[in-house]
Amino acid sequence: MSSPARVAVVTGVGRRVGIGAAICRELARRGIDVMLTYWRLYDDSMDWGADSEMPQALLDELARLGVRSAATEIDLSTPDAPQALLDTTERVLGTPSILVNNATVSRQTDLRSLTSDDLDAHYAVNLRATALLCVELARRHPTEQSGRIVNITSGQSLGPMPDELAYAATKGAIEALTVSLAPPLAERGITINAVNPGPTETGWISDELRERLLRRAPAGRLGAPEDCARLVAFLVSDEAGWITGQVIHSEGGFIRG
Repeated sequence: MSSPARVAVVTGVGRRVGIGAAICRELARRGIDVMLTYWRLYDDSMDWGADSEMPQALLDELARLGVRSAATEIDLSTPDAPQALLDTTERVLGTPSILVNNATVSRQTDLRSLTSDDLDAHYAVNLRATALLCVELARRHPTEQSGRIVNITSGQSLGPMPDELAYAATKGAIEALTVSLAPPLAERGITINAVNPGPTETGWISDELRERLLRRAPAGRLGAPEDCARLVAFLVSDEAGWITGQVIHSEGGFIRG
């Protein structure tokens, strides 16, 4: 009798050119079923806008790769969203054993502009939803299976981000959360790691910013979504079962400062 397919939840999959979509494709290539989330209202508020063909176009891609997949539009800033998301995943695809926390709120907030609303908006998605999804997956995790959690961060511990104070504070907290959750999750057969993919070409980088970033990129290019996706796919594999509580800065030798 064949073992049941593994099921992954990947949050923050708003655009096909993004890291979330690349992770979904890479997991699908490895035979993993995928529940992806998106929140069109947030994507519409960004300068680059929403991907009008999402999520159906990506679901069609995943189907051609031979796995089951589904999408749910959900506002992760609401306190009950993590439980609702895992309830939906269990009902549609089965109990997930893989969680990739990729969803984020990112808006410029500096010393002069930072408000309590800014902090609350970033905290609700970047930290609270991430933490609650981690513990909710652990509480439901079957003891006979191995589990994997990967949190996507942005290297906040490596240098200051004075123009993104709320984002830096909440994403930086994910690194501490990852390290602190590793021991109790290990007792349940679950590994947890964080990945910083560095500056990545996902359609948000202006020509001027790209030129500045490339001067700090010894590899002669910025990251591609697939770079992060391959690392995530390794971390959720059986081969990575001895790696937990790590923050991996996979950014091609990017020079900060």
